[in-house]
Amino acid sequence: VICTLAFGHRFSLEDNEFLKLMEALESLSQSAGSLFIFLYDTFPSVMKYLPGPHQKALLSMEKILSFAKKEIERHKEHHPLHEPQDFIDFYLLQMEKCKDEPDSTYDDENLAQCVFDLFAAGTETTASTLEWALLLMASHPDIQDKVQKEMEDIFGSSQIIHYRDRTKLPYTNAVIHDIMRSKYVLLAGIPRRTAEDVNLLGYSIPKVQKTDLASLLCPKSKRCYKVALQGIHTCRQELPVQCIS
Repeated sequence: VICTLAFGHRFSLEDNEFLKLMEALESLSQSAGSLFIFLYDTFPSVMKYLPGPHQKALLSMEKILSFAKKEIERHKEHHPLHEPQDFIDFYLLQMEKCKDEPDSTYDDENLAQCVFDLFAAGTETTASTLEWALLLMASHPDIQDKVQKEMEDIFGSSQIIHYRDRTKLPYTNAVIHDIMRSKYVLLAGIPRRTAEDVNLLGYSIPKVQKTDLASLLCPKSKRCYKVALQGIHTCRQELPVQCIS
């Protein structure tokens, strides 16, 4: 799906370049939750000079970026600029439109990084979340029955459900959120910086202060949650704070 979105086509499972991409993604995902990667995200200017497992992850990142850059060059050579078909095409078209803007951030490096983000953030994270969801639903058949009943009551047994329908499924929506809250796919949230002063659920976050936004949005402490939540035994009305809805 991500290959079709980013590149406009799928790859053969026997394609050597694609297999190298998959190996790099697998290597990156295995180290994504490690302490060394957390330290690198926190202290990149220091950790990039130190030995450790994170160096292998950095090499995998370079392989993925190299793959993306090759695809970008192929698009430039073979795809009509004004007939965009995929993410790279649309980005290149936007680059052309903004080429005379001195403050434009549309360039080849940023495009390659965007493609990298699509793969890094959309493969292992999605797979891990689905695996946890299946495990938790199988472990809690009563919750599974309630989710199924809510879907059937609203849509019947044959209608296709779309993302926009989530507001009609408060219980299912809350169960999905609680799965992602309780089984966060990384060791820790990725550090972010706020571009301006923000007030989030009564907590003030000053501009430019580095914050662990993912942990803030998916708290496990009583600082945000007034009552303890056990597993996914909850519904939207029972959530004390709607942190991630």
